[in-house]
Order: sequence, then C-alpha cells, then structure tokens
Amino acid sequence: MEARTDTVTVADGSFDLHLWLPESGGGPVVLLIQEIFGVGAYIRSVAEDLAGLGYVVGAPDLFWRIQPNWVSGHDEDGVAASMRTAAAFDLPQGVADSAMALAHLRALPEARDGAGVVGFCLGGSIGYLLAATVEADAVLSFYGSAVPEATGLMDEITCPLLLVFGGSDPFIPRDQVARVEQAAAGRPNVEVYVAERAGHAFLNHEAPRFHDPQAAPVAWRRTVEFLRQHVR
Repeated sequence: MEARTDTVTVADGSFDLHLWLPESGGGPVVLLIQEIFGVGAYIRSVAEDLAGLGYVVGAPDLFWRIQPNWVSGHDEDGVAASMRTAAAFDLPQGVADSAMALAHLRALPEARDGAGVVGFCLGGSIGYLLAATVEADAVLSFYGSAVPEATGLMDEITCPLLLVFGGSDPFIPRDQVARVEQAAAGRPNVEVYVAERAGHAFLNHEAPRFHDPQAAPVAWRRTVEFLRQHVR
C-alpha cells in the first residue's frame, strides 16, 4: 500500500491531504474527515482499511489554520486539548476545505469511478453539511453533533446518506437522535443506524474510554456494505 501527502491550495493558504492508495494503484475515492483528535492513529487505521478495500483515500488536515498536522492522544488530557482546539475551529471553513479536498481527490490520476465521504465526530458533522453542497455517490456521517440541529438540510441532500449514532451518546442525547430519525423517515436516500447501547465515538479502537467492541464491528460492516453498494 502506497501512502503520500499532497498539498491543497485555497484562498488563504494551503493544507496537507494525506493519501493512501490501494494495491491496484487506483480506484474510487473516499474523503475521510477527521475527528477532533486530528489525522491521528485511528483515522490513519481507517484509511488503511479503506485502501485495503480498493479505495483511494484522502484525509485532509482540517486544523491547519490553528496548528498544522495537530494530533492529540485519547486520554483525559488529550480530550481536553482536542476540545480546546475544536472550539477555535471554523466549521464553515472546514466544510469549504473538505470540498476542495474532495475536488483534489477526484482530479487525481489514480481516481476512477465514484466518490464517497466518510466522517467521524467533527468529521461526521462536516460530512453531513458537505453532502448538501457537493455531489457525491454516498456520504457516511458518524455521530455528527451538528446533524440534529440541521435536519432541514436533508431536503438538499440527494445522494445516499447513512447517519450513524450511539443510542447512549452523552454528547448527542437520544431525543436528538430521534429528531434525526423523524426527519429521515420516508426519505429513500437516507438511512439512520443507531447502536442503542453504544456511546460517542464507539468505533474508535484507539480510545478505550469510547470504543465499544461489540457495536463497532457491526457498524463497520454496515459501512463497508454501504460503500460497496454506492461507491463503485
């Protein structure tokens, strides 16, 4: 598996786009959007898994205006530092940067066929907001805290959309998830999956305080199936 870092230039500067290529050398692209922990060990492991499935994966460094390539740990101090960094983050700029990163991915010589978006936590919010502004073959948003307050955007999202939540997430209460389920009801392109006993960031195996070893494999299988169905 080949990995490299490209540079994406925007109006006020440039940022790194970390790339992973499948053994075949090319394939459909997946924009992988970071958590508040940065493009760290977990995001990199997800990227490697997706590249192993045949996708060209790109993870942009979205905190570049605050501290380029910033990464934190998953312990108590790391979570506190991540929260402070995320508080200084401009969400609309992050959505715009992600759109530029997706355009860069699509223009790569290794890019073939479709394009998908996968985002976790902060990235889940960005992925959902991005789905309303760009064309993609599929978008997967994991526990995006911005989703419940922005359900009206579903009217503008036409691509297949999978929204994943933990039913016991203290950061996104179950009644807010229910609001998303109500908004998604009757929409053929929107699917909501709730791991009822799981909390926030339950797929993150690098964070013992969040990871749910029972719920995570089930959600990941759904992720793989959803991508295989829609991003060819």
